[in-house]
Amino acid sequence: MSMLFCQVARADSLREISNGLACCVGKLSHLGLKKAPPKSTLSYANMNRPAELFQDLFYCTLQDFRSRKMLGVRKPFRFRNKLTTLDSTTITLALSAFPWAKYRSKKGGIKLHVLMDNADTMPDFVHMTEARANDCRVFRKLKLKPGSIVVLDRGYNDFRQYGNWNMEGVYFVTRLKRNTLFKVIEERIPPSGRHILSDELIVFTGKNAKNCPDTLRLVRAVDPETGEKIEILTNNLELGASTISGIYRERWRIVVGWGRFPRVG
Repeated sequence: MSMLFCQVARADSLREISNGLACCVGKLSHLGLKKAPPKSTLSYANMNRPAELFQDLFYCTLQDFRSRKMLGVRKPFRFRNKLTTLDSTTITLALSAFPWAKYRSKKGGIKLHVLMDNADTMPDFVHMTEARANDCRVFRKLKLKPGSIVVLDRGYNDFRQYGNWNMEGVYFVTRLKRNTLFKVIEERIPPSGRHILSDELIVFTGKNAKNCPDTLRLVRAVDPETGEKIEILTNNLELGASTISGIYRERWRIVVGWGRFPRVG
């Protein structure tokens, strides 16, 4: 309860948590607390209680929130596949307070990876790493169901993971990383009037091609709002090219909607 109060009240210290709860003495009994915990008790709890407690609390709270359907369900596409977006953000920390999180010479930081369900923009999975860690480390923890679609940016480029998803029946939609070597094996006719420049089936030809020898798909499209040309890589060979383009554009709505995290410490 003290940590929930810390988040809701945006407390910056243990003393502020303790004093804040002390001002609510008449209401603490309704929360199962007989009195406000002193600062020393909170400090001891931080040192000796596992963080998994809050992980379990997060997922229980999320499940309860979803069961109430407080945000509703949004279906921007006709296909039935579950659509998710994987993205990360770096949270800057004060290096003096978090020396274990050294990121740059004078800054600390952590990286928060979030898998969000596009239907209700609520997280399905959250994982934290050091800020300097490679984004692809999150794949060791991430488990996706066959038939689902995950949208991600070029920071998660990993040929081996692409190959694993192919075997597991998981679809991905991402940007093609610059300087990626590939060979076109088939050219499809792009739909007219849909901002699609080309639709091709390709195979990788670089030194890491053996990690993903499967046939993939490259859709070149123009963003109708900015005019920017983008190259979209996917292993879904069935959906229309304009739908693949729309799926990647949908990623920006999700990411921008969540915003960025502030500096902590």
